[in-house]
Amino acid sequence: MALEPIPAVVDSVIIGNGPSALILSYILHGHIPYYNTANPHPDPILHNKLVRSPCLLDINVQNLTDHFQASRLSYSTQALPINVLLDTLIRPLADTEPGVFKTCVEWRYEPERAVNHVVLGNTANAGGQWADNPVSASWDIGALSYAEMLSLPGYSLSDHCKVSGRGQPAEFYRPTRREIASYLAAYPEAVGISGSLRFRSEAKGITRAANGFLIASHDLHCKHLILASGIFSHLLPARPQLEPLLRLPDHSTQCTPPLLVVGSGFTAADIIISALPNRKIIHIYKWNPDERPSPLRACHADAYPDYAGVYRRMKLSAMRYFGQDCIFSPLRKRKSNPFFNSRDWDQSYEGLPNTYIKDVSVHGDYATVTLQAADGRVFEREIANLEYVIGRRGSLEYLEQDLQHEVLSSGLPANDNAGSISGLSLRVKVERDLQVAPDVFVTGSLTGDSLVRFAFGGCVFAAQKILLGRLAGPLEPESVHVGIANGTLDDHTNRYRLTNGHTDLGISRKARSASIDIENIKSDIWKNSGWLSGTCPAL
Repeated sequence: MALEPIPAVVDSVIIGNGPSALILSYILHGHIPYYNTANPHPDPILHNKLVRSPCLLDINVQNLTDHFQASRLSYSTQALPINVLLDTLIRPLADTEPGVFKTCVEWRYEPERAVNHVVLGNTANAGGQWADNPVSASWDIGALSYAEMLSLPGYSLSDHCKVSGRGQPAEFYRPTRREIASYLAAYPEAVGISGSLRFRSEAKGITRAANGFLIASHDLHCKHLILASGIFSHLLPARPQLEPLLRLPDHSTQCTPPLLVVGSGFTAADIIISALPNRKIIHIYKWNPDERPSPLRACHADAYPDYAGVYRRMKLSAMRYFGQDCIFSPLRKRKSNPFFNSRDWDQSYEGLPNTYIKDVSVHGDYATVTLQAADGRVFEREIANLEYVIGRRGSLEYLEQDLQHEVLSSGLPANDNAGSISGLSLRVKVERDLQVAPDVFVTGSLTGDSLVRFAFGGCVFAAQKILLGRLAGPLEPESVHVGIANGTLDDHTNRYRLTNGHTDLGISRKARSASIDIENIKSDIWKNSGWLSGTCPAL
């Protein structure tokens, strides 16, 4: 069905069409989140506060979260409090007692509260980064998040699996990128918000105008602007000397010469995991585990055997490279992590930590690279292709310079600019207020919280201000506070940087759930023994 033309004036424009944009659009269509008193949260203090004011668009974040630090329950200390709050209400105790408690949020359809808006995204389908894959990694690698952590309101990932004929996802299932992309592409139609979305629609030239903003690329005026374009829209470019290697013909189906992978994060690991089992891989990566460790280090071997396995190979290569003793039992590791059986790692993987590409020589369809080791040693390797994946960034260059300055006015980290936005670029500013400039809001990974589960809070914040008309400027601190939970930003910036924003990857929720089950069984045995009531028979 053909979409109606975009009107010349709307109340709100959302830039980006990833999960956070879809959540916010769902709310702006009139789906309002309420605390469901019939499913009380296991935190009695939080429950008592919310009973008095159940509409989640009328909440005082500081008041609701100020006891989290002292709570016996487990709350994230890394995500913004409003994101932690919505996450725990939607999935109570999801990390410690998954599946035990029902959601505490009900979505009531109140069409009279709907706000006319447009969602502009440059991908072919809804999903943002999930709809686009700029590297050669497989679409069938499991995501970092479990299925229930990726569900959006009104139509869950489980619902989509059932509709698609795949059945109910297993517990602790990591859906593939392909499955998530399919789900997000189907979501707008399933929940009735597709009329507000425009695909392959790149916004440019956004300026502040009288009574709002002008999106010059679409000749579109709006009162409120929501930035949901994320921090993963483009790869950091290779330096010019390496560009000839990026133009080599694709040799992904060949075993030799090797594939050269440069990078130490998840995208580099995805490419290594995706390579043919018998293809040789040369892996250049930074190795500084004390100050700037790879985010792969945080991955629990049971929950993320693939990422933990790649990190293990990086660590072993670094130890050998720097002449350290390796105490390693291949048989034991193969038994504990089946990922090690996926290839003959000793024959197919060469890890080169802290190695510099000094020179490049292309000959025909292949190339020779001259490498310099950390100790100054120079050597050569022949390669077939290069995957240069040292990181991703977002961009706010669709904003004109004056508006960029408004949004980014608070001390950007080194090397960050409007064309290179990281998770830390706006972190200091959003700690104070998710309204980063008058009538301009940020959601999703632009807030520094990159997991989908933590996207809800920023969307509720923006919707709260838009729907309730509280837009006279940033609110006073006592009115709403979105600072880092359990401390100031300075307390956690270093840990945030070391974990790349992912602070729960070291948790095996399956193992934790099993241990809780054992403790519950022990507790039942204790209670049934009669000791608690004084009725235990004499021994």
